[in-house]
Amino acid sequence: MNHKPRLRTVLSCTLLVVSLWASATACGSGDEKHPLSAKPADATGKVSFSMSAGKTKADPDKPLEVTSTGADGKITDVTAVDKTGHYLAGELAADGTRWHSTAPLAAGSRYTVKVSTESKKGAPGLRTLTFDTRPAKKKLTVEFGPDSGEYGVGQPITATLSEPVTSKKARDVIERSLKVRSQPAAEGGAWHWVDETELHYRPKDYWPANGTVTASSTLEGVKISNKLYGGVVKPIKMKTGDRVEAIVDASAHYMTVYVNGEEINSIPVTTGKPGFSTRNGIKVVLGQEYFVRMRGTSVGIGGGEGYDLPVYWATRVTWSGEYVHAAPWSVGSQGVANVSHGCVGMSTGNAAWFFETVQEGDIVQVINSAGDYMEDFGNGYGDWNVDWEDWREGSVLQAGTREGSSPADKARLRPVV
Repeated sequence: MNHKPRLRTVLSCTLLVVSLWASATACGSGDEKHPLSAKPADATGKVSFSMSAGKTKADPDKPLEVTSTGADGKITDVTAVDKTGHYLAGELAADGTRWHSTAPLAAGSRYTVKVSTESKKGAPGLRTLTFDTRPAKKKLTVEFGPDSGEYGVGQPITATLSEPVTSKKARDVIERSLKVRSQPAAEGGAWHWVDETELHYRPKDYWPANGTVTASSTLEGVKISNKLYGGVVKPIKMKTGDRVEAIVDASAHYMTVYVNGEEINSIPVTTGKPGFSTRNGIKVVLGQEYFVRMRGTSVGIGGGEGYDLPVYWATRVTWSGEYVHAAPWSVGSQGVANVSHGCVGMSTGNAAWFFETVQEGDIVQVINSAGDYMEDFGNGYGDWNVDWEDWREGSVLQAGTREGSSPADKARLRPVV
């Protein structure tokens, strides 16, 4: 067998490798290094800051400025990070001579600023500055509700502000800083401004059963409006139980209780009689009291309709005094007629069972009553009676956006169809 052609091929490949190596070394000496590969030099004399390190704290209402002080070089990059890890937005001039912040500094914080430079020959430089900002004289605090603990799937998250906020810009800042997360994840979710000092948060439907919901804030030190900054906000953690729903059919005089979608009990009840009809709509259990002294005068009912009764196993659903409770005096009407002054009454045994089955945050929905609808806000939690689209319109961030989109979507370029 003739092996000569194969030998010629091997020799050709060897010569090619040698040739490529020679070409690579011809491009530059192995002793030379690119300027940018060198360790950055101290750029202390190359840049200056509008803020200074030391005991004097910077005014958070003034922008941070970084300036190139020498003719031999320019600024290539600036990063400014506060003590919570938030980056300060800024803008670098096209010629690299100046960088300035474009967002407000946080009050009562510490910033670490790193400035990268480059000489005319391409040599890198670095300067780092740490400075503190003055604490805010006027702070807005937020109190989340409810307290940490276990609740039903209907419990909204509330945020109460220490100062009234009316401007859309300030509300935008606050809403962005209030974070609500659930595990498992809930479908949708939005804040809704109830008034100038209160927001409520809920998902599209109820919270997932047997899950966890947390509310926290990044508001501390953030500028909200002129001279007003965010204060410390205490987070909360809420655990949800089973999905418990009680459906009260006022015309059928029965209450059906469901747990995770399965019916577990049907109870004969009586609801509000004409003139005192029970409110329709979805209500959220606000609390439970083993014993309540109910007096008509406390809710403006007197004369021939007045009453003064000891009531047991009372589950509250409105602040104005609507309960689901034991009413042994009306057992003969339960399941047959509506004879109460607005509460849902049942036998003592059934009321005790209901009391022990539900917890704060569970759902009580009244249907087919001659009464008005439950108020959306102010008399308990009527939040779930607000249509989802209307609820989203109460959010500065989500109003006017497509469901499922984020506020950042508005800034993204889209082709015109």
